[in-house]
This record gives sequence, C-alpha cells and structure tokens, in this order.
Amino acid sequence: MARKSWTAIVAAGLFALTACGGGGGAGGGGAITLGFAQVGAESGWRTANTKSIQDSAKTAGIELKFSDAQQKQENQIAAIRSYIQQKVKVIAFSPVVESGWDTVLKEAKTANIPVILTDRAVDSPDKTLYKTFLGSDFVAEGKKAGEWLAKEFGSATGDVSIVELQGTTGSAPANDRKKGFADVIASNPKFKVVASQTGEFTRAKGKEVMEAFLKSQPKIDVLYAHNDDMALGAIEAIEAAGKVPGKDIKIVSVDGVRDALQALADGKINHVVECNPLLGPQLMDLVKKVAAGEQVPPRIETTETEFDQAAAKAALPQRQY
Repeated sequence: MARKSWTAIVAAGLFALTACGGGGGAGGGGAITLGFAQVGAESGWRTANTKSIQDSAKTAGIELKFSDAQQKQENQIAAIRSYIQQKVKVIAFSPVVESGWDTVLKEAKTANIPVILTDRAVDSPDKTLYKTFLGSDFVAEGKKAGEWLAKEFGSATGDVSIVELQGTTGSAPANDRKKGFADVIASNPKFKVVASQTGEFTRAKGKEVMEAFLKSQPKIDVLYAHNDDMALGAIEAIEAAGKVPGKDIKIVSVDGVRDALQALADGKINHVVECNPLLGPQLMDLVKKVAAGEQVPPRIETTETEFDQAAAKAALPQRQY
C-alpha cells in the first residue's frame, strides 16, 4: 500500500501541470484530472489551441496533464497509455492521423476512462471507443475554399492552374480539406490541380514545397493551402521568385491566424477560411459532463466564418491568435 501511494505521489509530481488538492481524477472529491495529448506545435493555430486548452483548464478548476507528441503518433499513444496508468478521469486528444487508434482506445474503454476527440477525428468504425468529437467540419472548409475559387475565376476563359499544399499526410484536416475542395472544382474542367504535395502544416515546409512547385510548373494561377502557416511560407517562396503573391498567384488558405489575416489585409493572400482553435472552454464543459456520466452529442462543431480583405482588416485589432 505504501509503495502504491509513493508511486502516485511521484506520478503527480512528474505529470501534473496544475496544482489542485485532493484525489486527482479517479475518484473522491478532488478535482477532475484531464489527460490531454496534443499533436505538437507545428503552427500558429496549434499554439493558440494549446493555450486555449491550458487556460480553460485553469479557469474550470480541472487538473491538466499535458503532452506534446511532436507530430508523432507513437508519442500520442504512449501519452494516452500513461494517462490510463495514472487513472485520469478523462482523456482528450487531437489525433496526429486518422488511423491506428483502436487498440489504445480499447485500453481506455476497458479502464472506464471516457475519451474526447478534439479538432481531428479518427476513422475507427467502433464509435463506442470515444464519447464525442469537438471540432470543425474540414470538408466544409475545403468546400468554402473551392467555392471562393469558382467565384473568383468564374469568368476565366482558359485553364486555371492550381497548386495545393496539403497538410500532414493521413490527418483528418488534410484528407477532408482536399476532398471538399476537389468536390467543388470537379464540376468545372477548367480548374486543374497541376501539383499537390504535403507541406506538413508548417511554414518552413510550405516554403520548400512552393519553391519546388515554382520550378516545376510553368504556370501557376492559384495556391490552395490547407493551413495559413504553409501559405505564409509559400508567400516567401513566391516573392523570392520575383512574383507578386495575391496578384500573380492568387492564394486561398484555411485557419485565420493573425499573420494570415495581416497578409490578407496587405493583399498577399486573397481569401481565408476560418478554423477556430479556441476550443478550450467547450472542451472543459464536455470534460465535466462526461466525468459526471452525462450524455453528450456524438459530434459538436464549432461555428466559423470566412475572411476577405475588408473582413480581415476589421478582425485584426481584436484577433486573439
């Protein structure tokens, strides 16, 4: 018994990021303990998402155990197993990729620890392995980007050459944003995606891949970036090549981070589809409900908008991220 108590104390010292008295997560009258396994810190969006979760946990009085997977699925799985061993009350995570989660989710279910998916989904056919999904409709985001393109180039007489910077291969936003966009532009044969490659959701990789696109493609009319950071990296490559972003190459991207809205206000990006990272308050509300055994909807989507230049200028003074 003494050894068990000592182990619990060590675990609390190693993993707890907020100090709450009492019995942690597994029972008793202590604070709810949430184990959260984050994708990483690959973008401005993700940084804002992490801060929202950490701040909201403090406000809600929830003890947060937080891990950064550095965009590696094996790190997330290890973190989730650690949370199971620590007997947290609830586990939440934003999956690096869609596939390969059934085994560890079954382990959580066997341990009677409810799981909440945030931001990204999994493709498991067994929907009982998690309580709910909180996040965006990525297919809808891709469709919004495609609809902007169809309107912007509606009167174009020749082919419209599009290059696409995809997100992390196998991730839900990359898969869905690609699908939504492709579904919209498929109805008009003049829209041609001439190159499509992952930029891994990072600014550096977005710049690198755009440099390659500029060398390999004689004509690029539009860049569709699955997130703002890749678009911002691509802008550097476009300018270095002696072209004018927003004019010589039109740009549409997804997220709505401050740097992208500034680039939109400056005319370097033409349209931004919002994906809201500030999921913390909604997540903590869900954590409390599932910890209490309450029923929650299987899917909860965030409300999001789109930005043209005027909307970006109006939003910038109050933008939190």
